[in-house]
Amino acid sequence: MYKIFIASFRFIAFTLLISSCSSKVDLKNVNLENWKKDRDGCIGLRTQELESFRVVKNDLLGKDNQSIIKTFGRPDKVELTDRSQSFFIYFIDPAPSCENFDSAAEQPMKVMLRMNAYSRVSEVVISRLDP
Repeated sequence: MYKIFIASFRFIAFTLLISSCSSKVDLKNVNLENWKKDRDGCIGLRTQELESFRVVKNDLLGKDNQSIIKTFGRPDKVELTDRSQSFFIYFIDPAPSCENFDSAAEQPMKVMLRMNAYSRVSEVVISRLDP
């Protein structure tokens, strides 16, 4: 009887933990609808949100990958690295896949979220460099 109680308690605790971890992140002053509409940065709406994003970017540290996807939408690009880490990349400037991409210009500006092995954000970088 005791083993059944412990197993049931663990299952319920685990279920509550998983369901509570994946909520949308509240980012003040960032228009997330514009962010989601501007896939690959082709329209230029994300450029308008860049300064607001810089203010709240550290609020993303420790958030899980499902929360990030619920907040910003599917990443424009995902890069897998060693040690089970990955980068979620959201383009601010038009990406190479956009019709208005200028190949003669420098690399496009992008937001890179480093996800650690536990699928939590460990670093947020705004840069033109690749990870």
